[in-house]
Parts: sequence; C-alpha cells; structure tokens
Amino acid sequence: MSENNFLKSRVEAISVSPGKSISSLLDEMRKTGFQGRKLAEVAEIYGQMVSDPDITIILGYSGSLSTTGQWKIINWLIENRFVDVLVSTGANISEDIVDAMGAAYYQGSHCMDDAALLESDVNRYYDVLGSEVDYMEMTELIADFYLEKLNQGRPYSSREILLHFGNWLGEKDINSIVATAAKHKVPIFCPAMVDSPYGDAGLIAKSKGFDLVIDNMKDYVEFMGLGEKIKSSGVFYIGGGVPKDFIQLLAVTPDLLYKDREIPGRKPDVKRAKRGRTKDMIETYYPHKYAIQVTTDSPQWGGLSGCTFEEATSWGKEAVEAPKAQCYCDATIALPIISHALAEKFQGKRKGTDFSHLF
Repeated sequence: MSENNFLKSRVEAISVSPGKSISSLLDEMRKTGFQGRKLAEVAEIYGQMVSDPDITIILGYSGSLSTTGQWKIINWLIENRFVDVLVSTGANISEDIVDAMGAAYYQGSHCMDDAALLESDVNRYYDVLGSEVDYMEMTELIADFYLEKLNQGRPYSSREILLHFGNWLGEKDINSIVATAAKHKVPIFCPAMVDSPYGDAGLIAKSKGFDLVIDNMKDYVEFMGLGEKIKSSGVFYIGGGVPKDFIQLLAVTPDLLYKDREIPGRKPDVKRAKRGRTKDMIETYYPHKYAIQVTTDSPQWGGLSGCTFEEATSWGKEAVEAPKAQCYCDATIALPIISHALAEKFQGKRKGTDFSHLF
C-alpha cells in the first residue's frame, strides 16, 4: 500500500493518571484535536517566547476579567517577566483594585433578579457580583490620586499616569496590577482609558476644579517608540478589542514616526516602495515573530477581536513563518491552565526587555 502523505501525526488518546501535572496534560492535549489541542499549542508557543532571549513579550488584556479572579495571574506573569509590556482595558486594571484594597467580588448567578440587585446597590458581571459602594470607593481613590499627584492641565500619556498611580498604590500596599507593573518596571498602556473608572475619576476630579488631560497621541507616539528598544516581538492576546488592535499596529505603523520610514537600528522584515496616486511611498513592516490568542470571538463577523493571525499576515502584522495559535475558549478556563503550566516548566525570573528609560 502506498504511503498517504496526509496521515502522518496520529491522534493519541489521553489516559487518566492520578498526579499528572498540568504541563504534562497539555503535552498530551497537543496530540488531540479541536480547542484542547489549540490550548496546548498556545501554551507551547508561550513557552517558546519565554525561552527566546531576543523576544519582547507584549500582553493584550481585554474585557473585565479581573473581577473573575484572574488579576493575580497577571501579577505573576509580570513579576516573572513573562510579560514585558501590558496593554489593557481600563476595566481590567481598575476593578482589580477593589480586591487589592481588601474588598471583594462574590459568586452569584446569571439568572438573578437584576432589579433587586439594583435596589441593593449590587452590580452583576454575568455570574459575579460586586458592591457599588466598593466600586465607587475605588473610583474615588483614583480621583484622590489625580488630585494629589498629577499636575493640573499637563498632558499625560496613559503609561505616565499608570506608572505614577502604580507607585502611589505601592506605597499604600495596594498590590494591584498597576502597582506590580510599576515595581517590576513593566510599562502599561491603556489606549481607551476613559472608558472605565479612570474616566469616572476624571469627572470627580473635574468637579473639584482639576482638569485631567490624557493625550492619546502622546500614548501612540510612546508606544510606537518602543520599537527602537525591541529586537523582535511576540504577542499574547487575552480577548481582543482595543488592546489587540493597538499591539498589532506596532508591527506595521511605527515606521511612520521616522522621516526615512524605518525604525532606527532595526532592519525591517519587509520594505516596499509603492506608487501612490500622487507620489511614491515607502513602507516598512516589523511583523510579530510569535502570536497567540485566547478569545471567544469568531472570525466570520469581520471584527478584529476574532480576526485570525493568517488574515493579519496579509497586513504584515504577523510574520509568515511565525509560530501562531488561537484558542477559541473562555479566558477564565485557559489562563489559569496556561499560567500553571508555565510555572511548572520555567523556574526563576526571565530577564525580559529593559524599558527602564520609561521609569
């Protein structure tokens, strides 16, 4: 019988074994199918990024996952420098402060009486409950920081605000994500910052005569300027949204910051001279060398959150040969499994990319 070129890698059934480690289980899942296999591939590629000394790891953290008990995992990734740069929604790096302040979130149900919750000043995040009083105390805390530490009318990037805020929280032993990142010199960017308690806190500060100015263009220039310190990049997206798009653009738009359309000191993977309608254009691309994502968004609707890395390759955002995997799974399932597998396989703190100039 002639050899069939398609039937090469056998699916291997998983045997139950007491005491099996999470990393060993993922190794076995790598030889199965569907999203279990994809989860194993995500963990495997993350391990490759951690092991590559030339890679800057950028984490996109979207949604409202900190309310579900995920924020200490992000802290652990930062502490061990399995993350070099964090780009987050405002929700994820504010709502964790409630927990870090000593308050709490509570288990509920998605079938509760929401009118009764409103009467009781309880907010519902699907099946997680939070006190509105605790939420507002967190928001007031951010406003107090603005009034105490920031300068009236000065334009700040989100990175600058979050660095100062992280140091301020650290002094108060409120060891949230932004405090942990400031301590370990991991820059955080939050491009949609006002869409969160950070914006609400700005309104509180305004009511007291303080004008907070968040400069989105300054944010964009700072983030694209990171390209000068990066040899190559690897990305991990938890969800999609604004953090994913912001990070993807680091592969294709930082050249616009420079007159000769190249990042100083870095050779582009792709350089093209294109004839436009009125003049010649030069574009250079620096595609991400690794790419992994955990998302519940699917690609057929055309949105960025579910966009495949293969589609992104057409833009120059991911390298053609890049190890890449997307797992369509709830992050509250995938993130604890991936992080514990990393903890089993990698001991000690990774060196990471030095962004101390930003601190």
